[in-house]
Amino acid sequence: MSLKGKTLFISGGSRGIGLAIALRAARDGANVTIAAKTAEPHPKLPGTIYTAAEEIEKAGGRALPVVCDIRDEAQVAEAVMKTVERFGGIDICVNNASAIQLTGTLETDMKRYDLMNQINARGTFLVSKLCIPHLKMAQNPHILNLAPPLDMKAKWFKNHLAYTMAKFGMSMCTLGMSAEFAKDGIAVNSLWPLTAIDTAAVRNLLGGPSVAALSRSPEIVADAAYAIFNRPSREATGNFYIDEEVLRAEGVTDFSKYAPGVEGPLAGDFFVPDEVFERTQTKVTGLF
Repeated sequence: MSLKGKTLFISGGSRGIGLAIALRAARDGANVTIAAKTAEPHPKLPGTIYTAAEEIEKAGGRALPVVCDIRDEAQVAEAVMKTVERFGGIDICVNNASAIQLTGTLETDMKRYDLMNQINARGTFLVSKLCIPHLKMAQNPHILNLAPPLDMKAKWFKNHLAYTMAKFGMSMCTLGMSAEFAKDGIAVNSLWPLTAIDTAAVRNLLGGPSVAALSRSPEIVADAAYAIFNRPSREATGNFYIDEEVLRAEGVTDFSKYAPGVEGPLAGDFFVPDEVFERTQTKVTGLF
């Protein structure tokens, strides 16, 4: 298993899960394009595309930071072109960029509704669409969407309908594109965490320190993504993977390193179907 010499195009990879995936690939000597908007430091969230590039190169990879708003077709096209010019192609597309607001219908203004749908559903479609011509020429091409299983229970919609619609739009890209491009040997999968993940977004915007203290590190998602990328693309496609289940299939049984110091139940992530929690038997507390 190695991603040496492979080229990854990652949207929104300046921090958190996207950066963790980039760093895991970089340890093999992969090439990574970080296509994100964060060129200047955010007051609440650490990391820019340039600090991410530095970390990638320190880890052993080659990095290309590109300022890119994935809502803008011309900017995405330019980022893809720069990637191909710099590294000679694209092997893996990671749709990580996402916008979130957990509000009900009456509390969601249409500007925020549009933002979530433009970044999550439309952005995933657009980035994939422009990477696919290059993925068709790769030896083991993968598209990975950081998106949940399509569990159509009302409980996932009733409290944050707009966000769920936008996030499930990413999942529908997995469902449709995996079938559409199966003949081309392009794997299209989703990956979602079983538990909450300790990122700056969780600490500052979502659950706060109390949820972060019951979360796993982004490295569990990165290790699961790494395992997926090394699977044969013609055999492993159209799946809605859960991080822990991916790693268990790889022989991992001890997950304590991803949540050091946590002895009790972890915070379960939302969008995870009940049967998945039952299957894994991982102890979780109230759904995040």
